[in-house]
Amino acid sequence: MFLENTLNFNKQTGWIEVVCGSMFSGKTEELIRRIRRAQFASLDVVIFKPKLDTRDKKNKVVSHDKSEIECRAVKKSNDIYKIVKGYRVVGIDEAQFFDDEIVDVCNNLANQGVRVIVAGLDMDYKGVPFKNMANMMATAEYVTKVHAICPKTGGLAQYSYRKAKAKKRILLGRGDEYMPLSRAAYHKKAQKKAKRINVTGAKKVSGKKTKD
Repeated sequence: MFLENTLNFNKQTGWIEVVCGSMFSGKTEELIRRIRRAQFASLDVVIFKPKLDTRDKKNKVVSHDKSEIECRAVKKSNDIYKIVKGYRVVGIDEAQFFDDEIVDVCNNLANQGVRVIVAGLDMDYKGVPFKNMANMMATAEYVTKVHAICPKTGGLAQYSYRKAKAKKRILLGRGDEYMPLSRAAYHKKAQKKAKRINVTGAKKVSGKKTKD
């Protein structure tokens, strides 16, 4: 379990904590847990989410287990600067949906003594890392990778397999569009899909002889 860094809090700069993983891995639940502990300690707290995330009320961060907490929805990462003054703890949910400037924003806040807690997907449905999350993890003091349970193998799941046919990179998951899979299960499905594409795209070969 993550233990907050409370040693000489008033004498040190801030820091960045990243909670990452696949869909249904508990990223948002962990963000809410840490934020509520900070509130219990009477620290000034504010949470942000991207306006792009329209799955729930715009002023709420809601996890898949229906835990929720008040937040501010912003369009661009730089908009955070307009609101964040005076807060000692800043939470950011669905960070992968923000522009790449979110990394600089979080580092600037940490350099000013703010504790920054970031939650987001580390990879898209193709297994490709989100650039801003990768850069955030590289500069963060603490990185926690959480896992879902793979319904195919019963093992730890780290991939977000997309069941829907949409090919755009950003597709908001409401519950039935994605399935968390282990490495073995994910790559087994990927291989089957590749075979189907190859067979469908193959040209029919005529049995007639051709002239030289």
